[in-house]
Amino acid sequence: MKVTVVGAGAVGASCAEYIALKNFASEVVLVDIKEGYAEGKAMDLMQTASLNGFDTKITGTTGDYSKTAGSKVAVITSGIPRKPGMTREELIGINAGIVKDVTENLVKHSPDVIIIVVSNPMDTMAYLVHKTSGLPKERIIGMGGALDSARFKYRLAEALECPISDVDGMVIAAHSDTGMVPLITKATRNGVPVTEFLSEEKQNYVVEETKVGGATLTKLLGTSAWYAPGAAVSVLVQSIVCDQKKMVPCSVLLDGEYGQKDICLGVPAIIGSNGIEKIVDIPLTDAEKEKFATAAEAVRQVNGDLKL
Repeated sequence: MKVTVVGAGAVGASCAEYIALKNFASEVVLVDIKEGYAEGKAMDLMQTASLNGFDTKITGTTGDYSKTAGSKVAVITSGIPRKPGMTREELIGINAGIVKDVTENLVKHSPDVIIIVVSNPMDTMAYLVHKTSGLPKERIIGMGGALDSARFKYRLAEALECPISDVDGMVIAAHSDTGMVPLITKATRNGVPVTEFLSEEKQNYVVEETKVGGATLTKLLGTSAWYAPGAAVSVLVQSIVCDQKKMVPCSVLLDGEYGQKDICLGVPAIIGSNGIEKIVDIPLTDAEKEKFATAAEAVRQVNGDLKL
């Protein structure tokens, strides 16, 4: 099974590495516009294969999308990264043109492809792919919720002072500092609500630190993070390729679910060989519903800048 990753920068290379390490794909194709860059990243990664014990073939190409033909899944990471002080929304002007061009090339060579969008602003870029690709809505997935939920669980484990395998939690709504909604009321430690363990002050700390998780890393690193985004993508890709039917929060096109239409927002979904196999409707508190609606309005404003 072939998987394509467009963009061989830190995030794209991380995606390719984690997919290869899990050894479920026959080939990963890295694509980049910089001459020789994807080829070099692919060669470097392939030279770890005997050391890390994987047989997935990793190849690279400079803009030759014919080499992506027949891909089951394609991941779009291309675009400029967020710089310190830059909001995801400020990226839209440049990244929309890149994502649209990449999508056209992918669909041309792999008409049955399932596309995972990573490029920021992610919810808006996923919406752009819906509006321009001609693909069925179940075959377009925005990665954001999977990453945000991983960051939420990291902060929960930190606050609980427990192993991260003890905790479970989910982030929905928008993949932005102001629009994400960490569901603290539904987070658990081995099935017990975390509200039984954490003070309200600690709960608020976890929520707020989760919401600025990306910005915190951008400030520390000077660019966007890459390890956790790559791992989040690999979970989605594996659930598709291996038909695992995992429930993963991700950005999907809503058609009445959660009270929203014609917008991509993060909600829990079952991910299998067909892409989005089911959107899971979970009960929200009145406060969570209000925050979800506020996030939707903010995303709609950004979507309005797409000039579709």
